[in-house]
Amino acid sequence: MYRLVRYADDFVVLVSGTREHAEALRDQVGDVLAPMGLRLSPEKTTVVHIDDGFDFLGFRIQRHRKPGTGKRYVYTFAAKKSVASIRRKVKAITKQGTNHALGDLLRQLNPVLRGWTAYFRHAVAKATFGYLRHYTWNRVIRWLRNKHRKTGWEALRRRYGPTGWWPRDGETALFDPASVTVTRYRYRGVIPSRWAALAHIA
Repeated sequence: MYRLVRYADDFVVLVSGTREHAEALRDQVGDVLAPMGLRLSPEKTTVVHIDDGFDFLGFRIQRHRKPGTGKRYVYTFAAKKSVASIRRKVKAITKQGTNHALGDLLRQLNPVLRGWTAYFRHAVAKATFGYLRHYTWNRVIRWLRNKHRKTGWEALRRRYGPTGWWPRDGETALFDPASVTVTRYRYRGVIPSRWAALAHIA
């Protein structure tokens, strides 16, 4: 038995059976695609167990034991590549020159942060959002220190962070990734154990 999960030209085939069943189905998928002039990418096509996890559409999907219980569930996380991608974007924006105002910098950062956190808000992402908050705050503060090299820390705080030292310029405040509410979707089906349980092709 199998189930196909597809988005555009990306898809995952979930297989209830052995690894051999999954590998045989992978060959069948290749046979179906061939007449259309398509083929599976060797770099992107793998057969792994759900306990080992796999990346799909920016998410890391993997089964874990729920802390404090003996029950195991399939969870989704922001994949490491996705976290690295948002770090690069934040770094690129905050490496710009310091001739413009802080408000201009924040208006570039905020949509990027909002979009990324909105996409991953249904994953197990609370800790990741907290990490992104810390990383972005440090990048913005570094930018401010470079902009005002002769200004002391307390003066910067009074000007740009009078309340809790959270960067803002007038009415424009830095978007806080940690403020996004995480609402997780949890797989509720029964998945037997190991390869006799579930394999997949991604």
